[in-house]
Amino acid sequence: MTATTFPIPNNEQDRLYHLSALDIDYTSLNDNLKDLNRLAAKVAGTDISLINLIDAYTQWTVGSHGLDLQQMTREESVCQYTIMDDEAFEVPDLSTDERFNKNFYVADPLSLRYYFGLPLRDNGLNIGALCVLDTQLKSLSPEKVELLKIIADEIVNRIKCYHVLESMQYRLDHADQAHKKVAHDIRGPLAGIIGLSEMISEKGRSAELAEVLEFIKMIHIGSRSLLDLADEILSQSDKQKSIGENELNLESLKNKLLQLYLPQATYKQISLEVRLNDQAKHIIFSKKKLLQIIGNLISNAIKFTPVGGNITVDLDLIPGQEKNLLDITVTDSGIGIEQERIEQLLVNGTESTPGTQEEKGYGFGIPMVSHLIEKLGGKLYIESSPGKGSRFHVQLPQPAK
Repeated sequence: MTATTFPIPNNEQDRLYHLSALDIDYTSLNDNLKDLNRLAAKVAGTDISLINLIDAYTQWTVGSHGLDLQQMTREESVCQYTIMDDEAFEVPDLSTDERFNKNFYVADPLSLRYYFGLPLRDNGLNIGALCVLDTQLKSLSPEKVELLKIIADEIVNRIKCYHVLESMQYRLDHADQAHKKVAHDIRGPLAGIIGLSEMISEKGRSAELAEVLEFIKMIHIGSRSLLDLADEILSQSDKQKSIGENELNLESLKNKLLQLYLPQATYKQISLEVRLNDQAKHIIFSKKKLLQIIGNLISNAIKFTPVGGNITVDLDLIPGQEKNLLDITVTDSGIGIEQERIEQLLVNGTESTPGTQEEKGYGFGIPMVSHLIEKLGGKLYIESSPGKGSRFHVQLPQPAK
């Protein structure tokens, strides 16, 4: 990999904190966003439409049409340039652009050429991008660009709605008085989704894009289903479920981690093993921020572990009278970290160094993990030395059920 300088937004730390606050399970959104993906591709007249969220290490495809893609490294992505600005980012021909023409999606069999992306903007921060791609060279009219902007806004609203719904489920499990406030909170964004879809319909007619209109019905159906789900949650009693949307046990957490991060490790020819305490594997705990915390630790380990190395994730839950203790350890056979650098990372971050295959580092992964753990009342311990690998030990208190 060349020593290309990769773009980093000026507000990168705030951007990553905001993305982590949404607490998104990157595997759970595709079905909920597929109507918007299909609509974007139809509007643009392209074969492919992707909805991508970009964290410290990885571009996660949370919605796709025309291309079965789940993730790629951040430095390989085109969307990393899209999140640098508030306006559209267009590449007329990927094969002639030196920033992208050596990446896998330009070569056979994908042979992608055209790219057009719009930032997904929430609270002034670009958390990802909506992009359309094609194997043929194209150009988009101003009318189509405006329609895509409305779809991008609707994607952000949809993601926020699911975040609110998940928060609702968590809060209803723990507090009776939240019912009315949460009901009010969710109906506002839902009304916004329906209003935006009506705007798309009006603009579709003015631009004479008749085929767009069939997808408007899909958006309405998706929005109504969200509203129905909200009503269903609100009408439920506070009976504890065996395992809810916002909960995990050690076994389901293991499966989720392998689903998300085994492809990255396999691509770099690194062994990734997740082990758990079988005696505690069915105890339920909150999913809140766990995938962000453990995922960043695993991605960091992959980055700094050479080909042929190994990464082990140990999961345990220690029962207590008032609180359980979730115990997580990520151990790698990587290049290690000097003690002075560990202290810098934990205090205020530091400029990242390239990985073992010159992977780009963005300098925010470990500081963000430390921040999230602190917010959850947990503790982070780091043991490492150059040439001897690293061990990240996390302890997070969990309500005892």
